Amino acid sequence: MPSLKDVKTKIQGVKKTSQITKAMNMVAASKLRGAQQKMENFRPYADQFNAAMTSLSGSMETSQFPLMESRAVQSVELVVVTSDRGLCGSFNSNILKTAEKTIKRLESEGNTVKLVCVGKKANRYFRKSGKVRKAFVDIMGNFQMYNAREIAQDVAANFLAGGSDQVQLIYGSFKSVGVQRPASRDFLPIRPVIDEAAASGTEGVDYIYEPSPTEIMDVLLPLYLNVMVYHSMLEVGASEHAARMNAMDNATKACSDIIKNLTLIYNKARQAGITAELMDIVGGAEALKG
Repeated sequence: MPSLKDVKTKIQGVKKTSQITKAMNMVAASKLRGAQQKMENFRPYADQFNAAMTSLSGSMETSQFPLMESRAVQSVELVVVTSDRGLCGSFNSNILKTAEKTIKRLESEGNTVKLVCVGKKANRYFRKSGKVRKAFVDIMGNFQMYNAREIAQDVAANFLAGGSDQVQLIYGSFKSVGVQRPASRDFLPIRPVIDEAAASGTEGVDYIYEPSPTEIMDVLLPLYLNVMVYHSMLEVGASEHAARMNAMDNATKACSDIIKNLTLIYNKARQAGITAELMDIVGGAEALKG
């Protein structure tokens, strides 16, 4: 049985750890409110942007726009978005596992795979694989639209130069405070979106565009890429704080359980020590009587 001093030292150490995890939980909860609000405020803009793209792209010829050009797929680029920091449970590892599965599937089909890593966790995980074409790190803590624009422009320029035939976006999707799941979506080429109302034969909203739809698409296509990247970064930002809050809450509960178990051990050791001392006293008294 461990000594009283060792058990007491362990209890004090676990209590200090519990204080740290509780503080981190509170910090994550505070940051989550801002990140979630920012993400929810951006969603209506992204939805309206998608609606505009649906209305415009459905009647467009893909050959008119290089970013919509479909090619025979031989080289695929994956944009993997993770957080810069850890201590958020399995959030980042789930994204990385999804990226690994996608890489294996694409390579089994005979494609060459390159990676654009957004966030330190993705870069550290894949940098030894030799597949990382470019990495954007130290931006997920406080990113802005210009960060998303830089990423989108780099990926689009590589696509237009023939460095990739297809681009996919892999990130962590925020479902709720308790649920964050990896998500994957096509990024390039931008595929025409079929208007569901037109496809079903029902009447949709008929827009009059000025200038021409072609001129508008020339402007909207790069902006659409910016919106997709920025939206994925917002999802990852909110998911990271939610996952960290849950992880720190679980860690605090685990610390409480450990403290209870150590307290039982401490009490048993203390009781055993007192019993041994009493037996020594009784034994000494009996010896004196004899």
